[in-house]
Amino acid sequence: MKRIATAVAAVMLLSACGGDPLQGGNGTPAPTDTIVVGSANFPESRLLSEIYAEALATKGIKVSKRPNIGNRELYFKGVQDGSIDLIPEYSGVLLKHVNKEAPEVGSDEVYAALKKALPAGLIVLDKSSAEDKDAVVVTKQIAAQYSLKSIDDLVPYCKDFVFGGPPEFQNRPDGLPGLKAKYACEFKEFKALDVGGPLTVAGLKDNTVQAADLFTTDFAIKANEFVVLEDPKNVFAAQNVLPLINEKKASQQVRDTLNAISKKLDTKTLLELNQKLAAPDKPEPEKVAKEWLASAGI
Repeated sequence: MKRIATAVAAVMLLSACGGDPLQGGNGTPAPTDTIVVGSANFPESRLLSEIYAEALATKGIKVSKRPNIGNRELYFKGVQDGSIDLIPEYSGVLLKHVNKEAPEVGSDEVYAALKKALPAGLIVLDKSSAEDKDAVVVTKQIAAQYSLKSIDDLVPYCKDFVFGGPPEFQNRPDGLPGLKAKYACEFKEFKALDVGGPLTVAGLKDNTVQAADLFTTDFAIKANEFVVLEDPKNVFAAQNVLPLINEKKASQQVRDTLNAISKKLDTKTLLELNQKLAAPDKPEPEKVAKEWLASAGI
């Protein structure tokens, strides 16, 4: 019942922010004098969206926020219909979303292919060096018991393992289908949990799942001594953080501001920011974003 109540509360909150969270966008284009900044439904995306929004606001640009919309399958509709103007993205998974057959895996190759593959009216600005990739993660105990260092090592045991992750991981080309295609890894069962959140972490810790999908910048990996398995066959392509924006809203001032953020943002910084978000006092993403922008001189 708690999970149902939480879901209902989330729907009410998102509706209050403007737009149907089940649709990702409301079909009504954002005001011409405002940049609507959205985020996906996990803390890092919310933080990055706050960084973008706060930086633009300090330049006198009018912004409106649409946090925690949902997964890419939902919010991308809003970006396409113009009800969302700007959202933080990850190069590799965005490329796979718009072109499921894209073969590129390297950072520069993915970025170049992405710029060509996006629908008309949408562009990405400069990519940062910060990367946050999906990864197959196991506990330290499971890694030791089965001598696991890479996904290749996991293959003989896939049929005996329960895998946990966000519901969309079951069908995305760089999710279970990719693991099957590149490693012939088919798990005994898939449990739909959350996007790198407490359900996934708890599932690993209590052995409800023996392997799971987590983001490489998730502080829970270090905090729980989880082991990230190497991906020698590149199921997970390069995932550089970058802004996806409605081209009509990308004035030179907007481009310069967002590109300055990408220039300053690296993986080490992203890890540190996620650690701050995970602190016991649970600071608001807006506060963490403002503090980082001040420290970065943006």
